[in-house]
Amino acid sequence: MGAIGTAPTSRGLEEPHAVAEGIQPVDRAFAFLDLCGFTAFMATHGEYAAIDTISRFRSLARDLTVRRGVRVAKWLGDGVMIIGVEVGPTIATAAELIARYDGRPLALRGGVAHGQVLIVDGDDYIGRPANLASRLCQIARPGELLAVGYHASVLPPWITVHGTRSVMVRGIGRLPRVQQLGLVADVQLPRLTLPGSETSDHSR
Repeated sequence: MGAIGTAPTSRGLEEPHAVAEGIQPVDRAFAFLDLCGFTAFMATHGEYAAIDTISRFRSLARDLTVRRGVRVAKWLGDGVMIIGVEVGPTIATAAELIARYDGRPLALRGGVAHGQVLIVDGDDYIGRPANLASRLCQIARPGELLAVGYHASVLPPWITVHGTRSVMVRGIGRLPRVQQLGLVADVQLPRLTLPGSETSDHSR
């Protein structure tokens, strides 16, 4: 134990004068995911089918975030914003969520990024990583999880880069080598029993 008066080194335990000058950035990982073609689906199949689809999507998202130690920060209508302290579990959650939802009425798409952001009002995040993840989700194709610059050593071993493509990201510019992340070919997704819903069994 340090001597009395020694400045603490853990984040959040600093003396008042050390945190008085301004809000300090924190490292966070972000994943944005949404259902592709949801508006057209609702117009064709009706509101009850749309509500059922969103409910099943949210149930699966809640279950996987709890299992992987990340959290749902916001529900965004037909989408979700997921936040983690580390990028690996955040990527794992997003990739598994997209893979498990494959074959349902609507496909999922997503974007992932991490880095330093500012926390405002306790639950709002300001910074390039959050913006980048959101923009990548907007330009992803059905079933795609887009990211930038992740080496294989950072990715979970059962996730790989299937390819890259050049994209124009609104507010950021052209990114020449955006990664398309997904499961490796031989990964099997075991059966999940979701609370309050039917069993999910989407194996590969």
